[in-house]
Amino acid sequence: MSPSDLPGREDPPINLDDYATRARAILQADQYDYFAGGSEDEVTLRGNRAAFEQIWLRPRVLVDVSACDTTTTVLGLPLRFPVMVAPMSVHGMAHPVAEAGTAAAARDAGSLIVASTLSNLPLEAIASAADRRCWFQLYIYTDRAATERLVRRAEVAGYRALVLTVDTPLLGTRERDLRHRFQLPAHLRFGNFLDEATGGQLGGPRAPLTWSDLAWLRTLTTLPIVLKGILTAEDARLAVEHGAAGIVVSNHGGRQLDGALPSIRALPAIADAVARRCEIYLDGGVRRGTDVLKAVALGARAVLVGRPLLWGLAVTGEAGARDVLRLLESELRLAMRLAGLPYIAAIDRAAVVVDPTWTAS
Repeated sequence: MSPSDLPGREDPPINLDDYATRARAILQADQYDYFAGGSEDEVTLRGNRAAFEQIWLRPRVLVDVSACDTTTTVLGLPLRFPVMVAPMSVHGMAHPVAEAGTAAAARDAGSLIVASTLSNLPLEAIASAADRRCWFQLYIYTDRAATERLVRRAEVAGYRALVLTVDTPLLGTRERDLRHRFQLPAHLRFGNFLDEATGGQLGGPRAPLTWSDLAWLRTLTTLPIVLKGILTAEDARLAVEHGAAGIVVSNHGGRQLDGALPSIRALPAIADAVARRCEIYLDGGVRRGTDVLKAVALGARAVLVGRPLLWGLAVTGEAGARDVLRLLESELRLAMRLAGLPYIAAIDRAAVVVDPTWTAS
C-alpha cells in the first residue's frame, strides 16, 4: 500500500488550482474572499484568466530539446525561471509564518519576492528571509517623511529595486469584503508601521500620484524604480520618458477598476511602445507554465504570481509556497520543450497566435 492509499491521506496537489481548492476549505470565508476577490462584478478578475485562453501556441518540431534552459535576469539579478512573487498584503492571514515563508520559498526557487508595504512582517525580516532576493513595493503617503523612511529602510535592508504602485489613487469597491464586513484579524499588524514604543499602528492615507511624484521619488534613492499598474501604451511611453527601469503590466489582480483590460491583453501594445527601452513584467491570471511562456512570447521579461503563493502558504506553509513555484517551473520546462523552445531567448511572438487587435497601440 502506498502512502497515498492510507486512510485520511490526501493526494498532493498537482497544479495551482488544487492549492486554491484546498486553501478555500482551510481559510475562513471572509479571509479567503479577501485574497481571492476582485472589485465590483469581477469582470477584470475573470478576464485575466480568460484572456490566456485566447492565446494559442505554435509549437515547432524536430528541435533538440534534450536540455531546457529557463534562466533569465531581472534588472541584472539572475532568476532560475522567469517567475517572481507579486506584492500581496497580510500573508500572516494565510499562515503564521507569514511573509518569511513566502520569501524563503522564493529564495529557494531562485526567484525573488516583491514585498508589500502592507506586509505583516517588517520589511527587514522579509529581506533577511529572502537572502536579499527582493524588491520593495511602495505606496506614497501624504506624510512624505513616512514614505522617505520606508525608502531608506528598504535601501539599508538590501532591497534591489522599488516597485511603485501607480493604479490606486482610490481603492476599488471590493464587494466581497463589504458583504463580510471584513476586518484584519486582531492579532495581525502592518509590520512596517508599528510604533515600537506603544505597539500601535503608524502611517497615514495614501497620496494620489502624478508623474511629478516619480521625479520626487528619484531624488530619494538610486535604486531602480519599477512602475506597477501600467495598462496602456501611452503610459508605458511616459514611464520610459520619466526614467522607469521597469514596468509591471497589471490591473492590480482585478481589484481596482472593474472592466479594465486583462493584463495579458494589454501586454503586446505596451511591448511595442517600449521597444526594449526598459524591462517589462506582467501580473494577473498566471496559473500555468504555458501562461508564463505566452507572456514571455508577447514581450514580458518575467511574470509575477500572487494568489497561488497564498494558497500554497495556507495549505502547508512555506513548503506549500515552495511547491507552487516548483509546479510552475516544471510546467514551464515541459511547455518549452513541447513547443520546441529550448531556452528563454528562443521565445518570441512567433511562438503564439493572438487576435491582431491585441497589438494595436
